[in-house]
Amino acid sequence: MKKPRWFNLVFFVLIMIIIIPMIFPLYWMFISAFRTQADIIQWPPGFFFAPTLHNFDRIFGEQNFLLYLKNSAIITGGAVLVSLVVGLPAAYSIARFRQKRLLVLILAAWLMPGIFFLLPWQAVFSRLELTGSYTALIFSHIFITLPVVVWIMSSYFKTIPAELDASAMLDGASRQRAFLSIILPLSMPGVITVATVAFLFSWNNFMFAQALSTEETRTLPVAIYNFMTAAYFDWGLVMAAILVMVTPVIALAIFFRKYVINSLPVGAVKG
Repeated sequence: MKKPRWFNLVFFVLIMIIIIPMIFPLYWMFISAFRTQADIIQWPPGFFFAPTLHNFDRIFGEQNFLLYLKNSAIITGGAVLVSLVVGLPAAYSIARFRQKRLLVLILAAWLMPGIFFLLPWQAVFSRLELTGSYTALIFSHIFITLPVVVWIMSSYFKTIPAELDASAMLDGASRQRAFLSIILPLSMPGVITVATVAFLFSWNNFMFAQALSTEETRTLPVAIYNFMTAAYFDWGLVMAAILVMVTPVIALAIFFRKYVINSLPVGAVKG
């Protein structure tokens, strides 16, 4: 039965009511990055202005923003890589051997407030003279990314038939070989998805970087926070910096959108 036109109109209006409050702050951030301070603070606010790149010239020319961008890339990339190397075999083991207690412990660690780990980390890295190093920041971020990898991938591995492992081992492969040669390739959509999620968690982390970094290892969230002062708030500078920070995240999400976990390995079982 064809729905009446008024129903479609009401549905569209309701969708817009939900979407506009979510999209408008992103739109305002985007246009503010290309506006002067005077244009941003004028009242009533205007939507027509002469775009300028002055804010971007300042963050890259005056604020050493390329260094902060590089630091975030190194720390996030290192944390995600180590989490995948450690977390994927752990998730596979939990899925195949039904280690539910271990999974609950990992979930509990994931749900713990970050401040719970911050002070012990700070004491340990201070004794090891690693405070302010990439090593300290990467290891602290692993506490964010590793539980994400294990929790999500343990559920994903359960969707892959255990008969694939058994078939490979009957043919003479070890369990490790079966995991690397058969299970892992079949799990690539899930691996890419969980790597993207872990990247987002690490890229946006503020607390560990604020406490454990120095000027040489400062990340983007900390750098943007330092732009804010009680005496003067430069909206254009902050909005341009935020736009630079979220652009890799948006690009990553768009590029890997087709790898959403929505498929099962159908027909791969050996007959």
